[in-house]
Amino acid sequence: MLYLRAIRKVPGISAKGVPLYLPPDRTASGNSFENEVFFGAISMYLREKVPFLRNMPVSLEKFLDSAPFLKLASRMAGTTRTEGLEDLTLNMIEGDNAFRKDEVDRLIKYLVSDGKPDIIHLSNALILGLARQVKSRIDAKIVCSLLNEDDWVDDMKEPYRAKAWEMIAREAVYVDRFITPSNYYKELFRKRTGLKGDNIDVVPLGFDHGALTPRSEISRPPSLGYFCRISHHNGFDKLTDAFIKLKSGKLIPDLALNVCGGYTGDDKPFITRQIKKIQKHGFHKSVKIYHDFDSAGKIEFFNDVDVISVPVRKHDGYGLYILEANSAGLPVVQPATGAFPEIIGITGGGITYMPDSVEELTSSLLRILNDKDLRLSLGKSGQETVRSELSLEKMSLGLSGVYNKL
Repeated sequence: MLYLRAIRKVPGISAKGVPLYLPPDRTASGNSFENEVFFGAISMYLREKVPFLRNMPVSLEKFLDSAPFLKLASRMAGTTRTEGLEDLTLNMIEGDNAFRKDEVDRLIKYLVSDGKPDIIHLSNALILGLARQVKSRIDAKIVCSLLNEDDWVDDMKEPYRAKAWEMIAREAVYVDRFITPSNYYKELFRKRTGLKGDNIDVVPLGFDHGALTPRSEISRPPSLGYFCRISHHNGFDKLTDAFIKLKSGKLIPDLALNVCGGYTGDDKPFITRQIKKIQKHGFHKSVKIYHDFDSAGKIEFFNDVDVISVPVRKHDGYGLYILEANSAGLPVVQPATGAFPEIIGITGGGITYMPDSVEELTSSLLRILNDKDLRLSLGKSGQETVRSELSLEKMSLGLSGVYNKL
C-alpha cells in the first residue's frame, strides 16, 4: 500500500491497487484498492489441501470466493506460521498451479480494461509466479518489491526452504527491476538467491507525517514505549525483561511501559505470559496497552512515551516504525542488527547496541532515559531528517526514477 500511495504522488502517473487473496482492510487502506479480489484465498487453499477439489468447477470457486466468505476469512487471518503452507508457498512462487490460467486471464482482462498498463508492480517475491504468466500475455514491464520475504521462507523446514529460494531465483528472470528499501536487504536477497542483483534498486521507504501533531510537553513519570506488533518475533519479552530490570533494581523506579501495535491470535499465549511476568513483580499498574493504534490513539501513545524500542529477534530489512517514531520527535533504541544501523545512521534519531542481549538493551535504555539532553537531541535530529529526507514525497521520487529506467 505504501508503494501505491507513493507513486500516486507523482504528477501524470495513474495507478490502481489490485487486491489478491483477500479484500483489503478498508480501515487501513481507505479506498486505495479496487473492489474486485483475484485468486481468492479460500479456493486456492482448498485446491491445495483437498485433492478432489483441485479441479473444482468455476461455479464452486466463485461461490467460495464470494465477498461474504472472503470477508470472513479476512477476519480470521493473521497467522505467521508456515507449517502446512509449504507446498502452497512453492506453488505461488512457481505460479502454474496456484495461479490458474482462467483466473490469470480474468486478471489480464481487468488490467487492460482501462488501457494496457506500462508497469505492473508486484508486492513481494512470494508471488513471483505471476510475473511469467502476466508477461506472456501483456507487453508490460514487471517491477517487484523486496522486503522480509526471508521472515516466511526461512521459517520453512528443509527441503522447502532451499527449494523456495531456488525457485525465487529462477522466476526472477521475468522481473525487470526489483525495489528494496535497504542495502542490507539487497545483500541478503542476493546471498539467498545467488543472483547478481544488478537490477535491484534501493529506494528507502518514506513516511507520511501529515497526520501527526507536535508532542505536548506534560509532566509525568519517565516512560518506555513499544511500537509494533506485540510478538515473540519482535522481542516484546526482551523489552519486558529490560523494563522489569530497570524497576526492580531501583534504577528508574517510577518507569512506565506503554505498548501500542496490536497482535494476532497466535500471539495471545505469548502476551499472557508477559503480563503474568509483570504481575509477578507487582508492576502491572505501570503498564498500559493502547488498543487504538490508529489516528488519535497513536497520537496519545506518542505523547505518553520518551523513547521507543522494538528489540526484534529476526534481523529486520527496514523498520518503518523507526521513521514514524522519529517523525514524532521520539528517539529509538534498537539492536545493531539487520538494517537498523543503516537506517538510524541516516536519521540520527537513536542509538544501537551490541551484543543483542537484554543486559545491553537495559543499559542502553538507562543511558537514554537518564539523559534528557541526549533524548531531545536524538529526537530532533530524527524528526528533521525523516521529514526532509525520508518523506513519502522523497520515496515517490525514488520510485518514479526506477519506473523511468524502464
